[in-house]
Amino acid sequence: MDVNQPESPIGGKSFTAVAVNCAAKAGEWIKSKSGNFTQLDTKYSMHDLVTEVDKGAERMIRNLIATHFPHHSFLGEEGVEPGPEASAKALEDVSDAEYLWIVDPVDGTTNYVHGFPFYSVSIALAYRGQVIVGVVYDPSRDELFVAERGKGAYVHGRKMNVSDEETLSRSLLATGFPADQHVALPANLKGIQALAPKVRNLRVAGSAALHLAYVAAGRLSGFWEYNLSSWDIAAGSLLIEEAGGRMSDVRGEPYHLGVRSVVASNGRVHDELVAELQAAERT
Repeated sequence: MDVNQPESPIGGKSFTAVAVNCAAKAGEWIKSKSGNFTQLDTKYSMHDLVTEVDKGAERMIRNLIATHFPHHSFLGEEGVEPGPEASAKALEDVSDAEYLWIVDPVDGTTNYVHGFPFYSVSIALAYRGQVIVGVVYDPSRDELFVAERGKGAYVHGRKMNVSDEETLSRSLLATGFPADQHVALPANLKGIQALAPKVRNLRVAGSAALHLAYVAAGRLSGFWEYNLSSWDIAAGSLLIEEAGGRMSDVRGEPYHLGVRSVVASNGRVHDELVAELQAAERT
């Protein structure tokens, strides 16, 4: 960790240990409720779903964090009104926080609702705007992806490294279908149309946080998507960085918490991927 940042253990509890504990407990509860939720609502669009499980998991995580770090700030998806403007404002409202926990209790709710086992718990901790802890937990596979700034990224306790593909033609990429059907979805579809003939293959599995974890683990060469929120990508951004990859906006500018349209890669194919997406945007 940077020498200018405080040590992570506070009161005998490290930030990373708390994040891991929260993700594990919430993930176990989420999995136990699979197929048993009683309330299904839409938020921003018919593609943007929420259940009482999402809300309950966020309360659980918020309460656990508050037990250990009562003075830290908290930004969770379910505590914010739907839509990109609301999520951008919610982040702006806590931009001055020294310590900010950024949480998506169920990233991939549509998958969860349909019993498709590709969803995750995403928990990040930012110190003065920089992510210092990132945890993504996949309850279906019991896979825990963990990164601490300056200390590497790990899955199943093993150090992760990004893949070694040098070109898009050898790459397996992932993307998503954004809930915003007016701007973000058409932009993403342009990218898919441009890239599909030029890469080994594409995957659209429905959890940005898990896609980012897979890039960090070397299972994907890259990922892009438009109009995500900070809780979708904050944890994954540190996984990517600590595994030796690269994260930016769709124009290649460095990632920060306010970035909503992202490109993540093993670093080797990054410039080529950004160039293709920029060319697709101009069509």
